[in-house]
Amino acid sequence: MVEQIEVVDDEPQDADVAEDEESEPMISEPGKLMRIAVMLREVQEEARRADADEAGRGRLRHVHERALNELCGILSSDLQDELSQFSFDFDTETPSQSELMIAQAQLIGWLEGLFQGIQAAIFNQQAAARKQLEAMRGRGLPAGTAPGGEQAESSGRSPGNYL
Repeated sequence: MVEQIEVVDDEPQDADVAEDEESEPMISEPGKLMRIAVMLREVQEEARRADADEAGRGRLRHVHERALNELCGILSSDLQDELSQFSFDFDTETPSQSELMIAQAQLIGWLEGLFQGIQAAIFNQQAAARKQLEAMRGRGLPAGTAPGGEQAESSGRSPGNYL
């Protein structure tokens, strides 16, 4: 799950600004991540429909390992560490159909969790930005105060530069 959620403060501290500049992006190529996830989902569906022979299982293993390598190239080091904890290492050159299906399901499940974590982070950022905007609006000029700091006339008409 994505745990780094940037919260928007009213007045950012200098340390927060320096930390944001140095932090690495969680995902360097989101489009590539989506393509890999969709490809893995399709491979899993095809593998469920067909009874793979030894050559097919070897190919599935190759696709799975290549997808893991590609994912590690676009994920931050924190996400790479998390993925390595959940990835499945095959004991044999040609794994069984069930081993492949479990490995694919693990990887796809992890990716879906990652996407849900990203969606939650975006929602939280939008909520924080909305809260900040409302706070800024609340700090506006008090009612009846003209931009120059003068009080509005009590007759109900506001002073202006025109007649």
